[in-house]
Amino acid sequence: MSSTPNVQAPGEHFNFAQHVLQANAERPGKAAFIDDAGPLSYGTLDERVRRTAAALRALGIRREERVLLLMPDCNDWPVAFLGAMYAGLVPVAVNTLLTADDYAYMLEHSRAQAVLVGGALLPTLTLAMTKSDHEVQKVIVSRPTAPLHPAEVEFEAFLAAQAPLAKPANTGPDDPGFWLYSSGSTGRPKGTVHSHANPYWTAELYGKAVLGLTERDVCFSAAKLFFAYGLGNALSFPMSVGATTLLMAERPTPDATFKRWKGEVGGVKPTVFFGAPTGFAGMLAHPGLPARSEVAMRLVSSAGEALPAELGERFKRHFGVDIVDGIGSTEMLHIFLSNRPEKVRYGTTGWPVPGYTIELRGEDGAPVPDGEPGDLYIQGPSAAMMYWGNRTKTRETFQGGWTKSGDKYIRNPDGTYTYGGRSDDMLKVSGIYVSPFEVEATLVQHPAVLEAAVIGVTDAEGLTKTKAFVVLKSGQEATEADLKTFVKDRLAPYKYPRAIEFVADLPKTATGKIQRFRLREREAAASGS
Repeated sequence: MSSTPNVQAPGEHFNFAQHVLQANAERPGKAAFIDDAGPLSYGTLDERVRRTAAALRALGIRREERVLLLMPDCNDWPVAFLGAMYAGLVPVAVNTLLTADDYAYMLEHSRAQAVLVGGALLPTLTLAMTKSDHEVQKVIVSRPTAPLHPAEVEFEAFLAAQAPLAKPANTGPDDPGFWLYSSGSTGRPKGTVHSHANPYWTAELYGKAVLGLTERDVCFSAAKLFFAYGLGNALSFPMSVGATTLLMAERPTPDATFKRWKGEVGGVKPTVFFGAPTGFAGMLAHPGLPARSEVAMRLVSSAGEALPAELGERFKRHFGVDIVDGIGSTEMLHIFLSNRPEKVRYGTTGWPVPGYTIELRGEDGAPVPDGEPGDLYIQGPSAAMMYWGNRTKTRETFQGGWTKSGDKYIRNPDGTYTYGGRSDDMLKVSGIYVSPFEVEATLVQHPAVLEAAVIGVTDAEGLTKTKAFVVLKSGQEATEADLKTFVKDRLAPYKYPRAIEFVADLPKTATGKIQRFRLREREAAASGS
């Protein structure tokens, strides 16, 4: 159980965008964000957010209608996101790594009235719009890379056409603020609706109270802004304390990350870094790993997947800084169970964040004793309101004030919690959920494939990777490289199976359902674990 800290609840009238702008009104010249093109001060951010709000309103978009935000991490991202919220509209922040089919579904599902898109992503969006029956009023393009069509407008011109909106929409703390899409076992993403108050709570309860962020910090997140984790790391948390955020549009490869750690991009060195275990493993194995003296990190956070103890210990030996591991979810918006900067128990996910209550329940719904695995349930003020247009899944996940996470955990005698895997067959690879069913359905589209089953396997670093077991059709041939390429061409790149094993048959029930747990058992026996 966790006691509620003394944090003042938002008042009856609360607009999150206005809240963070007002919090920084006395530091107009300070850099709020720094991307590859340069800094954006808090004062300029304030003006651009209010111009965005006015320009979106001028399109005739009404309160609570949605606008799709498909943009790499750059200074225009927080301007667009906060601008929509300031106007009382609902930004729908989406993954930049998806396919045109994914975006077509999201356009239709959200009924987005406009799209704010990065120039490099415009071709994919354009293809998505041809696949969708839904029509948007306007496409606003940030940093275009090619001439625009008449139905498209450049972001700077869009802002210049309007004076800043004088005051924000009169929203309340429980009004819809924004959406994030959460993947599901069916493969169709779920539109997770968050209120204006939810990012306030995560910043107060975790960013300030647990991580201890201050205005002196420079924050840098490998997780992008469209993730719930990245949104807190790089927007809600730093803006709530007046810190500076370093934004990176490119993939968080070791080389790209190290350049920013060392201050080679943006001219500042991060004091706080937010990453994920897969990234830490790649960085520690990289020959260009910086020396401790080259970086300025005082705090390092990890989430997205369970952190193997050995990774955290190796990082601490090299840099002299612990990795503070925690678990959050799209549904809870950020971390609710975490180690502490001054108190780390490697191999565990730490203790409940003050303000959140944790329960582990058995299949009968009753709490389980310490030492026994149970389904993780969370109660806290940042829980999402619903999954849009999906009442069944909403009822399964949001249960009378509790949120069912879909994770298995064990509570230890010292009050820490140890991760025990997913409650369903969903996999978390590099911090992103992957549906085995979606990968399997793609593999069987290959003309040589008869059947396929996908599971998660643990690599030498203790991280989860996807492995596919494939049965080929009689007389047909295909190589591992063929099938990997086939999947990469049809799904988001991170979803392809990292290993493929060709088998004569798959274990099944009497009714013909594939028994993935048998494959997991076989894999565990083969590895000796």
